[in-house]
Amino acid sequence: MKKVNAADYAETIVKAIPKGILVTTKADKVNSMIIGWGTFGVEWSVPVFVIYIREGRFTREQLDKNPEFTVNIPLDGYDPNILKVCGTKSGRNTDKVKEAGLTLVESDAVSVPGIKELPLTLECRVVFRQKQELPLLAEKFQKFYPQDVSSEAVGANRDAHIAYYGEIVGAYIAE
Repeated sequence: MKKVNAADYAETIVKAIPKGILVTTKADKVNSMIIGWGTFGVEWSVPVFVIYIREGRFTREQLDKNPEFTVNIPLDGYDPNILKVCGTKSGRNTDKVKEAGLTLVESDAVSVPGIKELPLTLECRVVFRQKQELPLLAEKFQKFYPQDVSSEAVGANRDAHIAYYGEIVGAYIAE
């Protein structure tokens, strides 16, 4: 593990988000999910990474039990099977770590591991969370919350997101 300053990788992080990065949690078990929305910045004079997790997701249940997570970012390409498994299956009934062939790397500052295959790792502790109020959302973004699609559906559904502000308490490159 090579410790790094997350700010030195800001451009890499921001460019990787829309292509898909992993958020890893650990409560009942280790679980990773693909996200394509996230915010890297500074709040309350500390570096933060904000993840947006829909209410019905297993990841939300994990965060309610253990408010820590890692953000796992590729430095090069990675196996598309990781996207397939971690982006289409629920951790409630799938061991995504095993099925996607992920290699866990013990973190220093949080109880949640990093992922060797997406080596740039941000160790985060939740310092604030807030459910989005859909009626306050600009009309052009309402399409992301179709009310006629079941909350259990993979992909877009009616559930609002909860914004989890994770203070970045460490960063490293998994080796």
